[in-house]
Amino acid sequence: MQLPHKTTIQSLVKLLLFSSSFGAIYILVSVLLLATSSKLTNVRSSSQNVNEPTPTTLDHLVFGIASSGSSWPKRKEYIKLWWSKKPNTTMRGCVFVDKLPNPPEENANNYEDSLFPLCVSEDTSRFRYTSKTGMRSALRVARVVKEIVAMNHSDVRWYVFGDDDTVFFPQNVVKTLSKYDHDLWYYIGANSESFKQNWFCGFGMGYGGAGFAISSSLARVLAKAFDSCIQRYPYLYGSDARVYSCIAELGIGLTREPGFHQVDLRGNIFGLLAAHPVTPLLSLHHPELTDPIFPNMTNLKALQHLFEAVNVDSQRILQQTVCYDKRFSWTISVSWGYAVQVYHGHMSLPDVLKVQQTFERFTKGTPLADLYSFNIRGFHPDPCKRPTIFYLDNLSHGKDGIIISSYKKSFQNCSSNIASPEVIKVATSKLDLNIKQTQRRHCCDVLPSSVPELMEIAIRECKEDELIYMH
Repeated sequence: MQLPHKTTIQSLVKLLLFSSSFGAIYILVSVLLLATSSKLTNVRSSSQNVNEPTPTTLDHLVFGIASSGSSWPKRKEYIKLWWSKKPNTTMRGCVFVDKLPNPPEENANNYEDSLFPLCVSEDTSRFRYTSKTGMRSALRVARVVKEIVAMNHSDVRWYVFGDDDTVFFPQNVVKTLSKYDHDLWYYIGANSESFKQNWFCGFGMGYGGAGFAISSSLARVLAKAFDSCIQRYPYLYGSDARVYSCIAELGIGLTREPGFHQVDLRGNIFGLLAAHPVTPLLSLHHPELTDPIFPNMTNLKALQHLFEAVNVDSQRILQQTVCYDKRFSWTISVSWGYAVQVYHGHMSLPDVLKVQQTFERFTKGTPLADLYSFNIRGFHPDPCKRPTIFYLDNLSHGKDGIIISSYKKSFQNCSSNIASPEVIKVATSKLDLNIKQTQRRHCCDVLPSSVPELMEIAIRECKEDELIYMH
């Protein structure tokens, strides 16, 4: 709607002057306000269209990875898992080391020819360090935050930090960070799984091994104040505690994203992975301190096998779906792209969602070491009450974009005569999460099968009022 023509306004003014009618005044004011409001709305709408940011992509992220000259030659294999060199994909960042490996890698600082550029950290000998329990290298690692900003990458929205044994899932990181406005100050990460670690290091801290992200607007301000700030915290143990303390001085708290995993656990972390929260998997840490996540494989081979599923449907990886087969009274838990568990009997959904304590505590000592930051359940004393586990075997594509993931029985805890399939096939469509909505767990159906050795399951969105329970 355009503003009224000059002659129209003049006519209305005359009407106002020569009429005592309240209606004439009302008409004049209404027309002018409506026209002005419409024009302002059009201008505001046009301005929003011009300034609306483009979607966040990997091009907008810069990774700062903490390493050392001694650990990098071995641990670079973990970064090969997730660092993409696909065409039309730009991943930026640097691995910060105290010194170049011996012998130094060829083309260490060439983005195109190397896996990941190496940057030698600045000297930190001028800083005080009085901690009796930590390592001086924590100062160097903490300053990655400052040094990566000083590299002046263009068009950065987020800086993502982690260790050289942090396995990121980059597409999921992008999806998650897209929920937030990078022009605002954000410090995004997660706590440890170990209550003792949180108690010792702090519940408000984003753990460095799990990885954390800092919006570019906050990172620029933090970098300016960082060196003066860390001088006030010589007693802290880790680099992530120093980063947290300096961000806290700026008045910013941690925004928690449970997809980041510090993995302060040892042994078999099957229970943690099989009960992943309804949120994208963002990272896994400490692969050298835990068992291979797939049986009969090395740690590296097992992670490579997981990435076969990640590369097919990154957003659905480890998403837990639970369904019930009323014919046999089975409870079935699907951790997509990883494993399927079949419980021979009924388990309520809240019990299935608890993390099985398949792992061992991270540290020895106080009773706090046996406490975790999530609900756990132990192994059932009766082997026949434990689930039969099926691990990912392969993936294939069906008709209409359907993804078929196949899971093969690993072992059965009970030698009873209870029928059990040998292979489970799961059909899904590719997951595309709406980041503006609260995520809802998907439902699944056990499909009729004429082959006793095969179970087929279809995962789908739940109906509006559908409940997940044993009918």
